[in-house]
Amino acid sequence: MTTDELKKLTQLAKVVVFGKGEKNKPYCGFTANMQNIFDDVFPEYEMVNVLGNKEVRNGMKDFSDWPTFPQIYIHGEFIGGGDIITEMYEEGELKELIDRKK
Repeated sequence: MTTDELKKLTQLAKVVVFGKGEKNKPYCGFTANMQNIFDDVFPEYEMVNVLGNKEVRNGMKDFSDWPTFPQIYIHGEFIGGGDIITEMYEEGELKELIDRKK
């Protein structure tokens, strides 16, 4: 996939989770944790199943410069992986970031 195509994927919604599985049908514990967090703070998030498309999976690793999934984008900006999002959620920072207007 091209950089422009990957960038468009990151902007599908205010929050986009690139993970292993589909929304409400995660294939790994890390993705399940992200789904639980976003179900709580922003249920309108979009989920992109990286296992369903090898081009997306490999492209996002390079695009984000992040080797693992899930990868979370908020307002089209790469925020990080599961550990970072979990910490932001526990500190109450995640909802503030999502609610910020871009």
